Amino acid sequence: MPILSSAKKALRQTKRKTLINRPVKSHAKTTIDLMRLTPSLENLSKAFSAIDRGVKRHIFHKNKAARLKSQLSKVLAAVAKK
Repeated sequence: MPILSSAKKALRQTKRKTLINRPVKSHAKTTIDLMRLTPSLENLSKAFSAIDRGVKRHIFHKNKAARLKSQLSKVLAAVAKK
């Protein structure tokens, strides 16, 4: 347990932010997994949207988001090529 008052406040803030951010991160992960299992243009769009929402709320770093989008685009391109 934190001892200093600033550490106690930081713990309260972290708990609050975790409750707010967890559903956004979970939704992004779910849409990414769905895209990888059943690649389609619609699922790609949903995944991109969820990733962008995460970046907007500072849950994902913008470079990580770019990397995820690139990977998902490659998955769709591989399926389209077949």
